Amino acid sequence: MGRITARRRVTRITVGEAKRVREDLLAVEEPLEIRVGGRALAITMRTPGHDFELAAGFLVSEGVVSAHDEYSGARYCAGVNDDGENTFNVLDITLGPGVAPPDPSLERNFYTTSSCGLCGKASIDAVRTLSKFDVSDDPLRLDAALLAEFPDRLRARQETFEKTGGLHAAALFDGTTGELLVLREDVGRHNAVDKVVGWALTEGLLPLRGTVLMVSGRASFELTQKASMAGIPVLAAVSAPSSLAAELGHELGMTVVGFLRGSSMVVYSAPERIIVETSTVDTTTPEPADARQKAVSL
Repeated sequence: MGRITARRRVTRITVGEAKRVREDLLAVEEPLEIRVGGRALAITMRTPGHDFELAAGFLVSEGVVSAHDEYSGARYCAGVNDDGENTFNVLDITLGPGVAPPDPSLERNFYTTSSCGLCGKASIDAVRTLSKFDVSDDPLRLDAALLAEFPDRLRARQETFEKTGGLHAAALFDGTTGELLVLREDVGRHNAVDKVVGWALTEGLLPLRGTVLMVSGRASFELTQKASMAGIPVLAAVSAPSSLAAELGHELGMTVVGFLRGSSMVVYSAPERIIVETSTVDTTTPEPADARQKAVSL
């Protein structure tokens, strides 16, 4: 397995002070080629670790599989560096009996970057993927006080971020008990989510009814779609959602929560799932940006 962190000699500069040279830890970013039945499907830039889950979650996100028995397994293929060592950067997936291989239209024209899992789509029409799971009828009712605990609990478990400051995280919580079911880190926020979903697929847990997907950065259209493909009714983020993420959440009946920090949060769709002790005040005046404590996402 490849390294998760790497050391590099760096120069720290502070205005008015002498330069300081020291070693620093960086999050590793390496390509992973995902094949299905020996045929190349995509290349994604990721942090090595939980690669099998990443590949499995990727197939769920693309609508190729949606159940445990549709995914047979994965193995590393021969992929060597200049020293003849296996790089563990080529992975081949075997689908379950009778499962159709991915449609050729899913193949990427370009590799998927660590910042965006949609950038390499062969066609803009292929961006939207329909889920087999309907989250609109999920009966989950989530206590706002419980939800407010999730960011700190996610942050406390980000072991590699603690060392490098350079990784996103995604965690899956039980929306009733608040139990943290799984947490994964990656340089790509979409990869971290795919690792979480892939874990759930291999554990036979799809659809993930009654759960909350908590992400460390912003909530994009892509992450909302990935949550939908896994049957997750609530997506929560410490930063802002995009307009498309909010629109998709409303269309699907998914609860999208942003700016989840401290005791406050902003709910952009399906607010009825979030239970609070006090009544709701409706206002047509947008809340000032500084009141929502906006911050630039990692």
